[in-house]
Amino acid sequence: MKLQRMGHTAICVKDIAQSVAFYQQLGMELAWQDQDWAYLKAGKDGLALLGPDYRGAGPHFGFTFTDREELARHQARLKAAGIVAGEIHDHRDGTASFYSKDLDNNTIEFLYDPAA
Repeated sequence: MKLQRMGHTAICVKDIAQSVAFYQQLGMELAWQDQDWAYLKAGKDGLALLGPDYRGAGPHFGFTFTDREELARHQARLKAAGIVAGEIHDHRDGTASFYSKDLDNNTIEFLYDPAA
């Protein structure tokens, strides 16, 4: 199975509202905003802003799937190969994902995004 697209990068920011305004000035569109995180888009690519109170995954990059079953098959394939693959969990914005690590302990998210 080939990955089709790197969908987003997640970075830590000090202030969600100020950072959203900054990235909107750069030309990005706001797709989702909450108290502790926001998600902006530039075409099909995304930028997640993680505020100081965000308690989910830290900085990471993510690959996007448009089919939830494909996401589950990818998770099973990684586990069978002995690669770290966490459990799939649902997000409050209707997406679902699991996290993994590369050889240098960088976090990778594999994300089901029906809107993609």
